[in-house]
Amino acid sequence: MKTADFHFDEDLAPLLPKSWLNSAGVYCFAGPQSAKHLIEALGIPHTEVGAILVNGAPLGLDYLVRDGDHVEVSGIAVGATLDEPRFVIDGHLGRLNSRLRMLGFDCAYRGDYTDNELMESCVHEDRILLTRDHRLLMRKTLSRGYLVRTLEPLAQLEEVTRRFGLRKWICPFRRCIRCNHLLAPIEKQAVIDRLKPLTRLYFDEFRICPSCSQIYWKGSHFKRMQQIIESLDVPDQY
Repeated sequence: MKTADFHFDEDLAPLLPKSWLNSAGVYCFAGPQSAKHLIEALGIPHTEVGAILVNGAPLGLDYLVRDGDHVEVSGIAVGATLDEPRFVIDGHLGRLNSRLRMLGFDCAYRGDYTDNELMESCVHEDRILLTRDHRLLMRKTLSRGYLVRTLEPLAQLEEVTRRFGLRKWICPFRRCIRCNHLLAPIEKQAVIDRLKPLTRLYFDEFRICPSCSQIYWKGSHFKRMQQIIESLDVPDQY
């Protein structure tokens, strides 16, 4: 039997099993085992790992851990990416999907996605998987994903906004909440027969989804978007 000393930073520590707290960070294992395998055996997906130091030297997830190693594991640094991220969202996070689309983000979502379909979207459409399923994030084909920690939808939105530095890309009123398509401006007269009397009276700027024909205007839903943006407890930029 081999042993190695593992230390996880404060972002990853809450993902560890309670039994780990009693082990003082000593990992017992047999045979050749990669850092990825040992870390994921503790319930932390490789997509959550930002860096690994072994005896002070930076190494990768494929490193074969040796007897007596001291391994430090840190999470992925919080902050904005170079390009605006695109997401694919697991079926149990429908309300998070709606809020991200409200803020203008490209989110592929269906309530009945299979695990394989989620993987295909990540690989072939260059999307980041958002899920609460630890095991799904451990698939070898997945390179980018995030384990959503919280249960409340607004807290989830704040969490994802902070993790990916999304505030700089927020652009409400540009994407269809129903089908994710980009909205297009449309003249009031072209849709006036579809508007309720008070909407006709008080609003003049409209957009339409070219895919599902849903009409949008800066009414109560737009005010809710603004309230959500103002409530997000995240920095404006990183």
